[in-house]
Amino acid sequence: MKKVLILHGWGGSDFPHWQAWSASELIKENYTVSFPQLPNKDFPDFNEWMKYLEKEFNHFKPDIVVCHSLANILWFHFVNKFNIEPIDKLMLVAPVTQKCDIEELKTFFPYPIVNDLKAKEIIMVGSTNDPYMSVDEAIDLQSSLNIGLKILDDAGHINADSGFGELSCVVDWIKREIE
Repeated sequence: MKKVLILHGWGGSDFPHWQAWSASELIKENYTVSFPQLPNKDFPDFNEWMKYLEKEFNHFKPDIVVCHSLANILWFHFVNKFNIEPIDKLMLVAPVTQKCDIEELKTFFPYPIVNDLKAKEIIMVGSTNDPYMSVDEAIDLQSSLNIGLKILDDAGHINADSGFGELSCVVDWIKREIE
């Protein structure tokens, strides 16, 4: 069975967040899931998160990676820095704008626009009213990365605060075979 690495953003993704729900659902389907709590989730430090991801990625060796929010930015830096073998699938949910000026997150910016995200299949999911990235910015990022994009109507930052304790399309996408 496939191994799925789920990476949360700033503040974590504990229940009732869709990432926690997805981890639980995937385990029920006999997937091997790593859903680590990154260090200092409320006051993230880029170097700490990068070291943690490097260690977890090399130890766990995932087939599929699902990122939310700040974890997308971490992934961009990670694949820009390390020459890893491509994974099967990568889902980027609610990335953050390059213009982010949140003090607690400043060590992650600016981030690289990477030509090779090291995945055979990639989807990015955004929202029409995400406070951390406008639709135009999402479309520009998608275009720069040359990947697929799904925009959800009025989904906010696609987190528990936006009403997403369950997001079955994530689990469905993970379970679907690569075309």
